[in-house]
Amino acid sequence: MDLTIAQQVLLYGFLIAVVMGAVVNKTNFCTMGAVSDWVNMGDTSRMRAWFLAISVAMIGAILLETLGVLAMDSTLPPYRATNFAWPRYIFGGLMFGVGMTLASGCGNKTLIRIGGGNLKSIVVLLVAGFFAYLMTKTNFYAVVFHSWMNPISVDLGVRGYTGQDIGSLAAHVTGGDAASIRLIFGMLLAGLMLFIIFRSEEFRKGFDHVLAGIVVGAAVIGAWYITGGPMGQTWLEEVEFMDQRPISVGVQSYTFINPMGEALAYVKGGADSLLVSFGLTALLGVIVGSFLYSIFTKKFRIEWFSSKQDVVNHLIGATLMGIGGVLSMGCTIGQGITGVSTLAIGSMMVLVSIILGSALTMKVQYYKMVYEDEATFAKSLITGLVDMKLLPEKLRKLDAV
Repeated sequence: MDLTIAQQVLLYGFLIAVVMGAVVNKTNFCTMGAVSDWVNMGDTSRMRAWFLAISVAMIGAILLETLGVLAMDSTLPPYRATNFAWPRYIFGGLMFGVGMTLASGCGNKTLIRIGGGNLKSIVVLLVAGFFAYLMTKTNFYAVVFHSWMNPISVDLGVRGYTGQDIGSLAAHVTGGDAASIRLIFGMLLAGLMLFIIFRSEEFRKGFDHVLAGIVVGAAVIGAWYITGGPMGQTWLEEVEFMDQRPISVGVQSYTFINPMGEALAYVKGGADSLLVSFGLTALLGVIVGSFLYSIFTKKFRIEWFSSKQDVVNHLIGATLMGIGGVLSMGCTIGQGITGVSTLAIGSMMVLVSIILGSALTMKVQYYKMVYEDEATFAKSLITGLVDMKLLPEKLRKLDAV
């Protein structure tokens, strides 16, 4: 049976996600775990794997665009939009960082855990999906966030800028060519990151970390090519002539919070085929890949909540992930890798905000565990900021441990 172009795009996106899900499960690639290892043990191996994925994705995306294979000026979500919504990037990123820490992992890790038998992560998926749906399909975002965030955002378009990525910003200032600047700056930045990443002998010897970074980065490149390359262009042209258009058709790569909301919309819509998006098939692909790896390696284990507090933490975390992930227009993968590969300043701000939110949450949890009643939230937060050199030492409220 011949597949339509739309079916081919969705199938290939699914298959790449299956591979990514299996490899991420095998290598324990985890962005929340990367922050945890760094903050709690000073181990940067998983953080290096994350930034290796960023570097690989950046190189691939820049080369695809430079060679004219695809264009990233109009993507889903609009990473290079001239509306520089800095409040969304910062507050959304911080919310997501806090949320993924409380929920034991980011959106991608939640899917990996589901494939491995973790029932807690199914709850996280449902709750995060509900709030993602609320943010995208109702007026919740408009009432709670847009009303005050939009007025303080910066419209770069009225100032003559064509986008918020490094190439567009530099081209406007210097009068140079945006594409050339993206190529030069992007390759230099990726090269610098690779140099720093592979300076670590321990990391170089860690096969799983290197494998994870390369595969996740390559998966992001593959999705960019599928949705924005020749097949993707045909897909876009085909949709233009449809009376009823499927959702979320456009140049895009992997992201996992908004698709959680799309999964609920698909169920609510009676399994309408027009509600099957690239993100939804990717979400399923990661779960399937993780499940297959767990079954073949006999690592599939059913897990449930350990206590009432564990339930509360995961529910709060999932809520913050659903809201924060949509607010920041992406997660640790969607903005932290996919978005950053476009050299968008907003994506870089989200990445930093997610790491900061997660790191501070871990600091607060740690100090409250060590000092118990003496460690109020305020004292723990201030001390955590001091530990991270974001506040002067004289403001420390609790002794370092």
